[in-house]
Amino acid sequence: MPQNELCLKEIGHRIMERRKKLGLTQEALAEKGDVTTQFVSYAEAGKRAMRPENLLRISAALGVSADYLLTGDIIDKDLFLISEKMRRLTPRQLRLVENLIDDCAAYFSPDHPVEDEASE
Repeated sequence: MPQNELCLKEIGHRIMERRKKLGLTQEALAEKGDVTTQFVSYAEAGKRAMRPENLLRISAALGVSADYLLTGDIIDKDLFLISEKMRRLTPRQLRLVENLIDDCAAYFSPDHPVEDEASE
């Protein structure tokens, strides 16, 4: 498979994954991003490259950076979008999110013991 096809499929997978995470149908994403449903379908399937303006529309509709869709990398804009969501939380909710982040960081730290899958 040529590299550009692989890249388009990875982008499509990130679009579909995020769309589903948000509970959106392809039709709803198309409407929110001001593109056609066929465009969303083709993008998710990795069948067609996107023009920059359409990539920006889709990323805005999904609440992620264009960089995330293109590369899978989290950049400052993604962190900003998350912080904007956190600003709307109550102080109690914010502390719960902070605790979840701390727990995840501890769980995925290099010092965390990995369970032996054979013992399950």
